[in-house]
Amino acid sequence: MKYKIIADSCCDLNEKLKKRLNIGLVPLNIHIGSKSYKDDEKLDTKMLLHHMGNSTESPKTASPSPNNFMEAYKNSDNIFVVTLSSKLSGTYNSAMMAKEMLKEEIGNKFIHVFDSLSASIGETLVGMKISELINKGCDNLSIIDKTNAYIKEMKTLFVLDSLDNLVKAGRLNALKGKIASMFSIKPIMSDNGEGEISVLEKVRGSKKALRRLVDLIGEHGERFEEKILGIAHCNCLEKALQFREEVRKKYKFKDIIIVETAGISTVYANDGGLIIAF
Repeated sequence: MKYKIIADSCCDLNEKLKKRLNIGLVPLNIHIGSKSYKDDEKLDTKMLLHHMGNSTESPKTASPSPNNFMEAYKNSDNIFVVTLSSKLSGTYNSAMMAKEMLKEEIGNKFIHVFDSLSASIGETLVGMKISELINKGCDNLSIIDKTNAYIKEMKTLFVLDSLDNLVKAGRLNALKGKIASMFSIKPIMSDNGEGEISVLEKVRGSKKALRRLVDLIGEHGERFEEKILGIAHCNCLEKALQFREEVRKKYKFKDIIIVETAGISTVYANDGGLIIAF
């Protein structure tokens, strides 16, 4: 059978993964004041970071429309879709609406939409899992069951280097944000297992934050030899490489992949942010 994996544009990929997985990406949109960006392959994330840094307004994101997903669904027989956590975005709902609309238009067609309960590299790992199961010859129901189990077990963590967007969005008091920046406070964020993000810890200094992130892997995971660690970095490749080396000293992951954040993940992580999933 012919299969297609589709994800929204928060699924961060490198060139190797793009060729290997052939995931179709449906772009979200980013708005900063009167300026709008489509999160596709033409988006310059360095320009986006510059605009975010120089704007007094908080960046806002907009989900793809159901019609955007419908277009992506039309050219394949068996489709698996991976979206941003439904607690973070309306993208999952758009993907589900498109499935129902297409069913009414052309009749029955196999489409299954996974809520990743994550974002960025978490979506990437879910896409990789689906691809692995397809290549093993698993049937559709088995792919759904095993992927859902993978999503339930997966953990997502990230460290923010800049608090600017939190302050602009009103999620962090401006004075507290200024004090945190003065004392180099770096929040470590975590998913809660249900697709929501919360502050797990606050650590002083980037180096301490990365060391703590390494330790947290051991506190939140097990059977690392069976797992892939995904690292997404926002304009900080050296930090990602250094983090990978520290992880290798302590854990025996089956593989470690590094990608750069695209537009939506850049808005979430901001300059210097690091997102991991395993």
